[in-house]
Amino acid sequence: MQLVTERLTMRDFREDDWPVVAAYWADPRYQRYYPANESQEETVRKLVASFVAAQAQQPRRKWQLALVTRDDGSLIGHCGIRVNNPELREANIGYELNPDYWGQGYASEAARAILRFGFEELGLHRVWAECVADNANSVRVLEELGLRREAHFRE
Repeated sequence: MQLVTERLTMRDFREDDWPVVAAYWADPRYQRYYPANESQEETVRKLVASFVAAQAQQPRRKWQLALVTRDDGSLIGHCGIRVNNPELREANIGYELNPDYWGQGYASEAARAILRFGFEELGLHRVWAECVADNANSVRVLEELGLRREAHFRE
């Protein structure tokens, strides 16, 4: 599976992609929203393995795609869509980026492409997303895409 945008190639993950993901997960900027755990390397290995395993499922219901820059081939994060309920044609999207690439429009570009794939290719009726409420940039990406808040939680 592959989607191509102006600046990205969005491709299926490979097992050997995990070290790149582990490297940006170790970045303190990333850990601001997703704190590290003791077995971070193992967690990342399992996560990437789950992305690869989902590619073989029939029917396929999860597309978590590696985001690779078209200019230099750097893996900078991932973006995906997961069909939660095929009968209701409902799915959710998610994305994450290496902090070195935050604020450059890559999340919006990737999420826009995965939404288009969901509606046009998968025939979805409803797509939703979750994000860390304190991550104002991620909230902004979702709002740019036309998603709206259904709830606002306070501590």
